[in-house]
Amino acid sequence: MDGNGHYYLIFTTAAGYCGIAWNQVGITRFQLPDASAEATERNVLRRLPRAERGIASPKLLDLVAAVKRYFEGEEIDFSGVTLDIGEQEAFFEQIYAAARQVGWGQTTTYGTLAKELGAGPEAARDVGQAMARNPVPLIIPCHRVLAAGGKVGGFSAPGGSVAKAHMLELEGVHLGPPPPAQQSFDL
Repeated sequence: MDGNGHYYLIFTTAAGYCGIAWNQVGITRFQLPDASAEATERNVLRRLPRAERGIASPKLLDLVAAVKRYFEGEEIDFSGVTLDIGEQEAFFEQIYAAARQVGWGQTTTYGTLAKELGAGPEAARDVGQAMARNPVPLIIPCHRVLAAGGKVGGFSAPGGSVAKAHMLELEGVHLGPPPPAQQSFDL
């Protein structure tokens, strides 16, 4: 392995096949679960066409084990994972750093995240774009960032918004209206 290369590993979880890519600095890509190893590998290589299958270090194997436990419903904190997501606009870097602070079972909205960064409501669109371009979903937990009113919003990963809702359910977040406090009877 040369020091400049990208390497990847495809592995299975309770939710499907995931892919992870890395270089000498840190994690560069993460592919959320897909139905087959082949589809996952295609998605990784579409974004990193020169990546090679790599041999995972013990630290990377620990991360893979943590991802597997996450998809089994265990609370996992990925905020300490070292990333190398390349050159980003300064505001996107701030967005990603803020999103990494949204913990297990918590959600925020595009607008709230923009406001927390000192930007106006028009920056909510920028937050949405950053989430859509997130190269390491789950590690930067874009699934925890919702549209206005707590709606799921878009999700560019395999499975779309259904996958996003499933990940939130794993974390105990229930979307949609709360159940009625009292049922009425039609007689």
